[in-house]
Amino acid sequence: MIRALHQIGIYFLMLKEVFNKPTKWKVMKPLIFKEVDDLIIGSLGIVAFISFFIGAVVAIQTALNLTNPLIPKMLIAFATRQSVILEFAPTFISIIMAGRAGSYITSSIGTMRVTEQIDALEVMGVNSLNYLVFPKIIAFTLYPFVIALSMFLGMFGGYVAGVYGGFIGSDEFIQGMQTDFIPYHIFYAFFKTLLFGMVLATVPSFHGFYMKGGALEVGKASTTSFVWTSVTIILINYILTQLMLS
Repeated sequence: MIRALHQIGIYFLMLKEVFNKPTKWKVMKPLIFKEVDDLIIGSLGIVAFISFFIGAVVAIQTALNLTNPLIPKMLIAFATRQSVILEFAPTFISIIMAGRAGSYITSSIGTMRVTEQIDALEVMGVNSLNYLVFPKIIAFTLYPFVIALSMFLGMFGGYVAGVYGGFIGSDEFIQGMQTDFIPYHIFYAFFKTLLFGMVLATVPSFHGFYMKGGALEVGKASTTSFVWTSVTIILINYILTQLMLS
């Protein structure tokens, strides 16, 4: 328990140091574009693939469980929309990103720690935390764009599976999508997406920056990073759901 609190304290001190003594903009600018390319653009393919098929599976499973003929079929589209917007797009995709982007962040920073590149930065008077972590935080401010794409493809996957699978008509599906739409749910989803993006940028960075040992420990740090990033996302998801939807 004491060790966990000590680690949390170091994490928040790291966040404070990230915003101290900023690196010059002409140096920071290419770093930000590189992180956007690696962490955001590079993740679009896997996000699109998973989102489409998750939406399709939700629609099919909902349709197969509607055995009562008195329940309108448009509920298939309604359930797909609600599931994708509230949970599958923001939370499920964030856990996938913890595995892909989080492991990449931890291993890349951990490798720099092992090869003493971080020590070299500090010897040159560079704030290594600002240099390494700040571009990742800025890149993840674009994370809601990824989740918006995931929402669209998830519902499109549900439409394709529902309509072309013969479970529901096209007009009924569109009607179900529009039924009882609450714009606040979109705000809720994007608000927690921003927090998840901050977690995805900083928790893996923490595990990479403060790792000790050699190349073998880099792999262990990546695994630990994935576990704690996922746990943090799930805890934040629970707290925000209680606070914002109850």
